[in-house]
Amino acid sequence: MTILYLVLSGVVMGLIAAAPIGPVNLICIRRTFAFGTLNGFVSGLGAALGDGVFAAVTGFGLTWIAQLIHGYSTIIELVGGAMMVWYGWRSFFAPVTPRCPETGVDRSGTNLGKAMLSTFALTITNPATLMFFGGMFAGLSGLAGGAGSFSDASLVVGGVVGGSALWWLVLTALIGLFHTRIDEKAMRAINKGSGVLVGLFGLAVLVHLTTKFA
Repeated sequence: MTILYLVLSGVVMGLIAAAPIGPVNLICIRRTFAFGTLNGFVSGLGAALGDGVFAAVTGFGLTWIAQLIHGYSTIIELVGGAMMVWYGWRSFFAPVTPRCPETGVDRSGTNLGKAMLSTFALTITNPATLMFFGGMFAGLSGLAGGAGSFSDASLVVGGVVGGSALWWLVLTALIGLFHTRIDEKAMRAINKGSGVLVGLFGLAVLVHLTTKFA
């Protein structure tokens, strides 16, 4: 396999992992509307790094970590579901504060490290992503489980992070074109709408977990 093929394969994986509309997408979209493109993109980078962690576990054949994740999948999903409910609640009741006149950005969204960490945490508390990358790596001529070389796996993992980051860059850049046009009434509606949807995602995870013990 050529270097270009490996990198592009990783990029495609990253795009497929990031693109589906889910709680992280909703959170990044809301933050872009509220705080501007930079906050939304940095939030997306947290998710891209989370995807990279799962890709690395699969690509480098870190089976003991994979087994640990599978063994504690119920607890991990419980934490992830609870976090989504919490973020949904916070978004729903988030106050709409005045924006900076020059940039149109809400100054309360300047903590980029916290923004990245929150989406990273949401991403790595979804063990299903590990299964996704396991299936994708299995199609790369035996790369899955460490059958390929370290350098080959590194190229794919780097491509995954790059592809996921590309998705967040394009998404937040497009939405960022409209964030200055959003008034307080519209922002309040966005907060409540995203809060409900993210909370429902979390509740769905928690309800699903209860069926395992029924």
